[in-house]
Amino acid sequence: MSNEPNQHAREDIPFFSGEPMHDYFCRMAELGPSVTMGPSPTPREWEEGEPFDLPDSFEFDGAEVCSEAFLTRTDTAALLVLQNGKIRFEHYALTGGRHVRWLSMSVAKSFISALVGIAADEGLIGSVEDPISQYFAVESGSAYDGVPIIDVLQMSSGARWNEDYNDPDSDIFRLAAAMNGASTFDEFVATSAREYRSGTMCRYNSADTQALTSLLAGATGRSINDYMQEKLVDPLGLVDESHWLTDTTGRVGGFFGLNMTARDFARLGELYRNDGMWHGCQIVPADYVRASVSATAAHTQPGQVWIGDHQDEFGYGYQWWIPEGDEGEFNAIGVYNQNIYVHPPSGAVIVKLSANRTYGTSTEEATNKEGETATFLRNIALALN
Repeated sequence: MSNEPNQHAREDIPFFSGEPMHDYFCRMAELGPSVTMGPSPTPREWEEGEPFDLPDSFEFDGAEVCSEAFLTRTDTAALLVLQNGKIRFEHYALTGGRHVRWLSMSVAKSFISALVGIAADEGLIGSVEDPISQYFAVESGSAYDGVPIIDVLQMSSGARWNEDYNDPDSDIFRLAAAMNGASTFDEFVATSAREYRSGTMCRYNSADTQALTSLLAGATGRSINDYMQEKLVDPLGLVDESHWLTDTTGRVGGFFGLNMTARDFARLGELYRNDGMWHGCQIVPADYVRASVSATAAHTQPGQVWIGDHQDEFGYGYQWWIPEGDEGEFNAIGVYNQNIYVHPPSGAVIVKLSANRTYGTSTEEATNKEGETATFLRNIALALN
């Protein structure tokens, strides 16, 4: 395992331009600063279950959608379906493959949340009610000064945020610029502006996850990759190397920068499906897992969560998305249609890794296909029963 960031020259990647992205997402660690986590010293392969055929089609927005065409249209590189910890279906295309590490985008946020739960259980974080600024330095009066950790976990920090992928001056592009040496991730977090009182509105904000990354570094006194290697990678038996993208100081981009195989991404879903228990060992506290995958506050309920200028139909937990309904489902979701979807009633954990080239070219469902992806995954889970 290497804890030193790679220092390759970063290419000008055409994010949100409509250009094909699958040639980039499979090799992001080669294109800029990154750190590597080695495979577990005790790797554990998934068991094979009875083969399962995907449903031929599913219904979305009043129309019948061909499953195969949907996978092609969203530039799907990997689709992995587990039921009760056994592989039922596995498919790779484009530049994907069983040992190909793919860019997580915001799926990474759920891994950061798990590490926060572990650090709290170890006493390195006193309580999720503690002010997050107790663990790392911020400017007085800035967005994260005195804000409870739980509000940051629930994307309710009150920090100003604009995640418009069509606006080059938006906060998401300023945060991304920190990767290229214009600033640093820690500086971005420490100087973020406050817009409203914390704990009153859930506004999806990638800076909140980067603040949790600063929290972990301050609380543990270790790099995120080093801590994750010990607390998640090794005990979960990851089979392949994985990578975190970093800024030029080596701080990982906790809001998006994890690169991992589909089979290894699935381990977090299976861990959380089992309330943080992994083959008889409690990795993440069960009560923390249950709180993570529940919309526990009024402002985090489905239909109340703000993304940009609209309210989403999903609710929000501790860096996990919560679909409306009583199925107990939860999702780790990233742009370009990355997903770890968990459907407890069927025992399903489904990973979809994608490079949907139309994503972010507008704010519409027609290009981003978030709702269609959610329906597709739920349809698979229901078909397993």
